[in-house]
Amino acid sequence: MEDVSAKFVSQKISRTRWRPLPAAALQPPDIFATGSWDNEDNRISIWSAGDLGNAGLNGEYHGEPHLLCDIQHNGDVMDMQFLDQERIVVASSTGTVTIFRHHQNNQTLSANHRWDKAHYHVDQDTSCGGAACTGVVCNNPEIVTVGEDGRINLFRADQKDAVRTIDNADSSTLHAVTFLRTTEILTVNSIGQLKIWDLRHQRNEPSQIFSLAGDRVPLHCVDRHPNQQHIVATGGQDGMLSIWDIRQGTMPVSLLNAHEAEMWEVHFHPSDPDHLFTCSEDGSLWHWDTSTNVSEKPSFLHQGGRSTAYLSHSTINQSVVSAWLSNDPTKERMEITNLIPNQTLSVNSLDVLGPCLVYGTDAEAIYVNRQLFA
Repeated sequence: MEDVSAKFVSQKISRTRWRPLPAAALQPPDIFATGSWDNEDNRISIWSAGDLGNAGLNGEYHGEPHLLCDIQHNGDVMDMQFLDQERIVVASSTGTVTIFRHHQNNQTLSANHRWDKAHYHVDQDTSCGGAACTGVVCNNPEIVTVGEDGRINLFRADQKDAVRTIDNADSSTLHAVTFLRTTEILTVNSIGQLKIWDLRHQRNEPSQIFSLAGDRVPLHCVDRHPNQQHIVATGGQDGMLSIWDIRQGTMPVSLLNAHEAEMWEVHFHPSDPDHLFTCSEDGSLWHWDTSTNVSEKPSFLHQGGRSTAYLSHSTINQSVVSAWLSNDPTKERMEITNLIPNQTLSVNSLDVLGPCLVYGTDAEAIYVNRQLFA
């Protein structure tokens, strides 16, 4: 695939994130951040996706990502999110949460603020005992973190201490968190449950609990539909994609066969949420396309498998029914394309913004696809 550029980086990549674009930006995204894991010396790195001036005669792109700056990180990078254009919040396997600042004038990174042992098993003050911080989500200036210790922390970027901590939010490991709206978050845990927490209430209890029936498969990742806050996608240890409508029932609306091993991340496209992307321990990265008339579209990539899945149905009285909650599965066909057919090692992370995809792997490489919808 000539529109994908690869960079081998001598470290296993656990997270890749595009820097958000300013509101009026017309250019495609260029700057992204990565975090590494399972290395003696883990790093946070800032990259430029490459020079668009190198586009060939047919518009194909020849540059490769180049490193702008990096900084050492203590512990594995478990999760990372941009807080704004300059600051990145990073969750560590040591339990610490750090805000790094990217100084664009001289291309350096510095630790801007640190909450030591935001997550811990026994006692925050002992020398060991940190519990991995597994997930972070930002809604500037608010930052929410979850961890192996079953804790939820609410921080503000400008405040030294946590604004709120729910100590025993979960008796099992919390793996991921997302905002549903400014006052509500949703967590997923290692026994197949989704829980909604209303941060306006002082009660340390979830306002709603949803769960996978049967096997209680650990859930690893969650994302909320960008326009329809009631639609949520999750993925877990069995590689299945689950679509939930949190307005109704306590079970997923759709369970879709997906990867052959753990699904590590799921992302709706932020501006075109008929498209969803998942990546897995099995070395695949899938593009799920529910936009209408997919059968008439040319395939995005002639490599890679393509299959059509049908969404299970649920009846909804709604003027605009999202394709993800379709009640006529024959009409709403879904096209699935594996964007990296030949990869064998785990694809740990992906991010999509505009026409661009970035992903990172245990094969110590980062990849950028700048023509996702070409």
